[in-house]
Amino acid sequence: MTKRSGGRVFKRCGCVNPDDGRRWGLRCPRLGERGHGRWYFAVELAAGRDGGRRRVQRGGFASRAAAERARGFWLGDDVDPGRALVTIGQWLDVWLATRNTLRPSTRQLYEQLIRDYLQPRLGGLAVSELTIGKVQAAFTALLRANAVRPRPLSPTTLQRIREVLRAALNGAIRRGLITHNPARWVELPSARRPRAVVWTEGRVELWRRTGERPAVAVWTAEQTARFLEQVRDHQLYPLYHVAALLGLRRGEAVGLRWCDVDLANRTLSVVRQLVERDGRGVCLPKTDASCRTVALDRGTTALLRRLAWQDLAGEWVFSHDGGRSWSPSYVSRTFRALVDEAGLPPIRFHDLRHGAATLSLAAGNELRVVQALLGHSSIVLTADTYTSVLPCLAQQAADATAALVRRAGYQRGAKIHKVMVPGQRSGSPQARLVTASH
Repeated sequence: MTKRSGGRVFKRCGCVNPDDGRRWGLRCPRLGERGHGRWYFAVELAAGRDGGRRRVQRGGFASRAAAERARGFWLGDDVDPGRALVTIGQWLDVWLATRNTLRPSTRQLYEQLIRDYLQPRLGGLAVSELTIGKVQAAFTALLRANAVRPRPLSPTTLQRIREVLRAALNGAIRRGLITHNPARWVELPSARRPRAVVWTEGRVELWRRTGERPAVAVWTAEQTARFLEQVRDHQLYPLYHVAALLGLRRGEAVGLRWCDVDLANRTLSVVRQLVERDGRGVCLPKTDASCRTVALDRGTTALLRRLAWQDLAGEWVFSHDGGRSWSPSYVSRTFRALVDEAGLPPIRFHDLRHGAATLSLAAGNELRVVQALLGHSSIVLTADTYTSVLPCLAQQAADATAALVRRAGYQRGAKIHKVMVPGQRSGSPQARLVTASH
């Protein structure tokens, strides 16, 4: 085996020195705090064919132990990968560390799924000894444990756990550790994207009585207006106003800069979102469609104009403490508290985005307009996820259809009558329309 340096394991973060604007890195005074920063390793590999030394540095590990396991894997890289007893736990750490294109929020999700579900059930098994039966048994045990949890994992989360494992094992195939992917054949309950429902009077009454709430819910126009009126004097009101009307994601709203706002032409451009990891970092939205220009109504334009006058030197549209951007988690945490204080049925901050789409449709906008507003790459995604039709919108559509038929009947010289079904009121949907000749 070729000799190589044992390397080192170290911790660093993304905090910025307020004096010079540079990252603290290894010098951050908070690195001694539990949970602050991420772990990295660096090793010197043997000289390559060109005679030059090769240095490998990987990071983003949640613990020192994970970084040391990954370092050990790299130091044993000369072992025949087909015979190496690399464990699933070791490989998951190495695989995640080498995924350089992952967004910070996605990396955090993968770390959580690996730490909480894959490491405990599969981490000690050798990659080369993994079989379909062993993987299925691990997921079956996970399903049994999930059935008795106070808040069971959703089918979508279970599917994500499998997808992380499958992606990691695909990497192991490319590395030569295994020849096939056992995770491909794991059977799990099908996952359906939950559709948002509206907090109607009936659902609100049931929630107040039993605590039962939909997985995804949106407010009516009246409930949204009530919330905004309730928080009008709060320092986060402008952000909540923009999110509720324009459907911006949390990171998009927090990451909005004044250079992205054109008050003269009443538009704002969504080109980035701010996410939390080792402090704060700025990254681009997920897809090209997510980068978009949104039209501003007159009221929102006036609100932003007042905000601009109050903070002439600031970089961020929504800021505090001398121009600092808001923490995304603080925005959500405060939102939950304000919803409770207002006595409104509960929704998540992200549900403001669902509500913006629904209210836009209720205002008569076409589906493609809503797609552009939200920055969706596919109109199918918009239709499947965000088109929760308000009860009043459904009634308006029914009335408009009936009126159209009546007008057509008069034009042909026929008169439209409502025929009552026994036991039904005149305004009920069961009332049938028939024509009668003059």
